[in-house]
Amino acid sequence: MIKDAISKKKLRKLHRLTVAELKQLVTRPDLVEMHDVTARDPKLLLLLKATRNTVPIPRHWCFKRKYLQGKRGIEKPPFELPDFIKKTGIMEMREALQEKEDKKTMKAKQREKIRPKMGKLGIDYQKLHDAFFKWQTKPKVTMHGSLYYEGKEFETRLKEKKPGDLSDDLRLALGMPTGQGKNLIPPPWLIAMQRYGPPPSYPNLKISGLNAPIPEGASFGYHPGGWGKPPVDETGRPLYGDVFGTQAYDYQLTGEDEGVEKSRWGELVSDEEEEEEEEEDEEEEGQEKKVDETGLVTPAEGLVTPSGLTSISAGLETPESIELRKKKNIEDAMEQGEETPQLYTIIPEKKIAVGAAIMGSAHIYDINAAPKKSTTQADGIEVSLDPSELELDEATMTAKYEEQLREQNDSAKKEDFSDMVAEHAARQQRKRKKAADSTKTNKKYKDFKF
Repeated sequence: MIKDAISKKKLRKLHRLTVAELKQLVTRPDLVEMHDVTARDPKLLLLLKATRNTVPIPRHWCFKRKYLQGKRGIEKPPFELPDFIKKTGIMEMREALQEKEDKKTMKAKQREKIRPKMGKLGIDYQKLHDAFFKWQTKPKVTMHGSLYYEGKEFETRLKEKKPGDLSDDLRLALGMPTGQGKNLIPPPWLIAMQRYGPPPSYPNLKISGLNAPIPEGASFGYHPGGWGKPPVDETGRPLYGDVFGTQAYDYQLTGEDEGVEKSRWGELVSDEEEEEEEEEDEEEEGQEKKVDETGLVTPAEGLVTPSGLTSISAGLETPESIELRKKKNIEDAMEQGEETPQLYTIIPEKKIAVGAAIMGSAHIYDINAAPKKSTTQADGIEVSLDPSELELDEATMTAKYEEQLREQNDSAKKEDFSDMVAEHAARQQRKRKKAADSTKTNKKYKDFKF
């Protein structure tokens, strides 16, 4: 007999994980839904769903009905003003104005349409300013990734609720007081927790009378308002935590920040502290030198690496003194009391008549009267030599020096500016004469009359 072949659909169902198995394999079992097992790669799907800042797919994708069709019978409440705007009293003023408008006749209403009156609401602008800039509160907005679905506004916001905090409604439902001193009455499940242990879902939750001290004014016992019996072992030590409140006191005695430096990071150090640190460093160096003299410390010379080669590479010897300053001859002259070499020359100034020139100057400089620099051997002549000419004999060096001296004297003669100054003065004189002649001709034509 031929066995019946299994279809691909049935084969897929046989190899499909169950919801319980998938929850055991992933890190976030709370995100597993019943249709996640039908995915091609359920583990990858749950990994993507558990990734931070991912937006889930809206849950109405698998619904048979259209989106928001179940809210047709629910009445939508009208818009309400926020509380910070209500406090300005704008609602009462508008209601009074509306009542006044309703009492008016049709003729008065028509007259106001043609000539309307402005500024009917005499609201204080200081109140408006405080309402929007002082008392304004942010509206409730959805968080990143939270999508709206049908009936979301009717669900309890669990993010605002914390385990262990009892609201007044819950206290009334449990038969506990809600007025003053309500914290002195224990919850009814405390006795069972002392007997069986804290809830496994909240291992770090602090519960008074179980793993935290009871409030001041309360007492242990089974009388009305009593906090039961603290859970302890045979030696009297608490089982689940500091139920007697003694560990916090011991922690304060030991000091929670021992050895923690409290100086501010990046704080500027004063000059006195710097001097003290330098003195301490000098003292430490002196002590190290003393230790070296005794021979306790191995000298740094001749250190050998494991390979047998010296770790310090051989190089050039360090010179005894390095001159970093320029103009050493000036400093030597100042130390010996001699006159410093003259760095610049003052050219004498001359005053002349400007005349009729537009851009003429009343001051000129007498270049001829400037003292000529004597080209003596004491001043020195700069001679440029190639590296190949360094080994010349004395006669060749002298000839080179005289040639350089001759060139410098020729350049000094060429730089005589007396001819240029005379030529410039003659040119200015001709311009002035020409300008004077032109003004005379203009005056002649101006005096002529028809």
